[in-house]
Amino acid sequence: MKKQLLVYLLVLLASTSYVKAQKTHWFSEGLGAGPCHTYGREALYTDQLAYQLYNGTLAKPAEGAVLLNDQQGKPVTWQAVKADTAHRFRSNAFSNGYLYLTYNSPKAETALLTVTGHDMVYVNGAPRGGDMYRYGWMHLPVQLKKGQNEIYVRVARYGRWGGITARLEFPEKPVMLSKADMTIPHIVPSESNDSLWVGMVVMNTTDKPLTGLQAVSTLQGREVVTTLPAIAPLTTRKVGFKVNASNALSEGKHTATVSLRQGGKVVDQKGFELETIENGKHYSRTFVSHIDGSVQYYSVAPQQKPDGKAPALFFSVHGAEVEAINQARAYKPKDWGVLVAPTNRRPRGFNWEDWGRLDALEVLDIAKKKFNPDPSRIYLTGHSMGGHGTWFLGATYPGNWAAIAPSAGYPTLAAYGSHDGQIPDQARSPMEGILLRASNPSNVLALATNYKPLGVYVVHGDADPVVSVEYARQMRKLLGTFHTDFSYYEYPGGSHWYSDESVDWAPLFHFFSWHRIPKDTAALAIDFTTANPGISGTMRWATVHQQASPLQYSRIQLNRDNKKNTITGSTQNVALLSLNLKGFAPRDTVKVTLDSLQTINYVVKSAGETLYLRKGSQWQTATAPDARQKGVHRYGTLKEPFKNRMVFVYGTSGTKEENAWAFNKARYDAETWYFRANGAIDLVADKDFNPANYPDRGVIIYGNATSNSAWNKVLADCPIKVQKGEVVAGNTRFTGDDLGAYFAWPRSDSRTASVAVVAGTGLKGMQAANANQYFSGGSGFADVMIFSLDMLKDGIKGIKMAGFLGNDWSVEQGEFVTNK
Repeated sequence: MKKQLLVYLLVLLASTSYVKAQKTHWFSEGLGAGPCHTYGREALYTDQLAYQLYNGTLAKPAEGAVLLNDQQGKPVTWQAVKADTAHRFRSNAFSNGYLYLTYNSPKAETALLTVTGHDMVYVNGAPRGGDMYRYGWMHLPVQLKKGQNEIYVRVARYGRWGGITARLEFPEKPVMLSKADMTIPHIVPSESNDSLWVGMVVMNTTDKPLTGLQAVSTLQGREVVTTLPAIAPLTTRKVGFKVNASNALSEGKHTATVSLRQGGKVVDQKGFELETIENGKHYSRTFVSHIDGSVQYYSVAPQQKPDGKAPALFFSVHGAEVEAINQARAYKPKDWGVLVAPTNRRPRGFNWEDWGRLDALEVLDIAKKKFNPDPSRIYLTGHSMGGHGTWFLGATYPGNWAAIAPSAGYPTLAAYGSHDGQIPDQARSPMEGILLRASNPSNVLALATNYKPLGVYVVHGDADPVVSVEYARQMRKLLGTFHTDFSYYEYPGGSHWYSDESVDWAPLFHFFSWHRIPKDTAALAIDFTTANPGISGTMRWATVHQQASPLQYSRIQLNRDNKKNTITGSTQNVALLSLNLKGFAPRDTVKVTLDSLQTINYVVKSAGETLYLRKGSQWQTATAPDARQKGVHRYGTLKEPFKNRMVFVYGTSGTKEENAWAFNKARYDAETWYFRANGAIDLVADKDFNPANYPDRGVIIYGNATSNSAWNKVLADCPIKVQKGEVVAGNTRFTGDDLGAYFAWPRSDSRTASVAVVAGTGLKGMQAANANQYFSGGSGFADVMIFSLDMLKDGIKGIKMAGFLGNDWSVEQGEFVTNK
């Protein structure tokens, strides 16, 4: 123990000396201009400054100089701004615009740039990740050139987050561990603690990749060695390593150390604390996510006085800026169930949509395996943003829950939104309409009839100034048109948070106790709507595999009579449907009548058989969809490939400028993913990419068929090709060096993984693809979008083609809007 304490003190002393040794430069003067951009929850965006930057026409900012003339012809000029004594730039001059900063460096050197309150930043023209929520741990290794370095900080709504801060630090060490954003579990004596995962950031300020890394953790004499992934040059990456805490079971905090080693040499070392929680108290546990291989956590309010019977499972999704552990601690332990709170990947994350949704499903699966709950007693609840998550997850996966209870929630991002804005509720043109269609899975109002089999308890403070009680009243009115099992309560005088009763409300849990999930064979009626079978295609014994019109709403209303051996009903926008015949006996003849068309008489061959039906002029029996077709396993949109431990593959086979763009863009996306998703990504050069080494993983290609040599390894059979000077999509061809493209394509060597492409026909087109609103929760991106650099200036007019590939992934069978 004394030896360990001495090691920790030495590590602490070294860390303190390092902090004192490094030089810090705070930016105190700059120029601001705005508004000049619009970014939000759709693929379409405009940015007048970026347009000039990419065209090489951006004049050097000067006080009073005109950046642009707005739509009314009024000049938008650069205005001088100064930071206050807290180093904050607070001015409307750059609201929805840019803050321009410069740094004159006496020599070429690397530094850590830390900006807060911004959406992203250009450093000498290269895009880098933002810190819009002012967390303060987004440290960007940057290469400064000798002389003047230019920094353009993109800002959204200035006042909401308290201004912008910016500083440069010049570290003594080229490679460092950072404790600023750790993911740490609790030690729980009643559970296994010999392989606990911890997440910690490694900062590489060198221009070389770090390989052959190991993390060596030590706690109470137990050492664990974890091999780490490569860290790309001038990047940070959050890595996971194991800790053996089996000797640290006494209640309280325990000091551990971790050494970062390369080739057996210690590069850096840090001390950190793990806390042992008394059995029966709230706790957090970590796991390695299947989404990207990063370390994530969930929190638990354990069951009080377990009786040996299968407990109920309460699944609680938190609000914005709430950690999962604090969400769990808001609930007193229950004697009839266990409560589990997932993270949404971050306190804000993805509004419980997209990868927040996937995180919820991943933790739900872990909770089911860990706690073995009664499968009929699984309940969903949440507060604020988690109230939205409850509405959304309840409508998207109605078969998962016996009852749901949104508290202080808003139903849709179209009505409420957040920092990323709102999903537009209507399209201004056919082109925008097909882009917005990709957001249909977010529309809780269109999916509301999915609540029919669920108990619904709505609770909201009637004086809520953050999320108006009118949202609850809206849903009460909507539910009243069809629902027969919902309860509604407005807490008198209740603000947004009026004590733990905001979530831990006794009548809510009493309502839960009445409800059970029926067995599938006992659910004789199904009324289910989906906009994307790849997100949610199954309800009980019926599955929508393919749609007639992609990402329009599909609805099935089915009735099953086990005595008469009949299934009847109606469908909308369904091309391929399956019915699980469990409950019907072999040799039974099941009569299926859909849409008042010809009845299908099907003889059951085996117990639990699945019947597939395809619709043409009539419904006909069919076979299971081929893995190469669209289906619940892989249905498309640009966002879909960003899972399955995706790898970012950047091109190195183009010009020097194109290669620099590819790496910078991949790094920018990785930084944005880290900030929003607490995530980690493998960055791989095209020349080092072999698909066989990354089986069943999502692949993101940066570059085109000319500049990225990995193109033909994963896109050889793709009907969309981007190369120098042109884009070909089926029989449609666009030419020019300023075209950008986003599209998704299935990996031919995988049944589940896909490829996303971020491409351009030349440097201007590549730069036009720099924006990454695809990481905004609920934002809509179709399967394919081809656009020109002019989109940044002219908006929708700059989009050339957008839409969805067919169920066979062809352009010909798809649905597209084209601007010639």
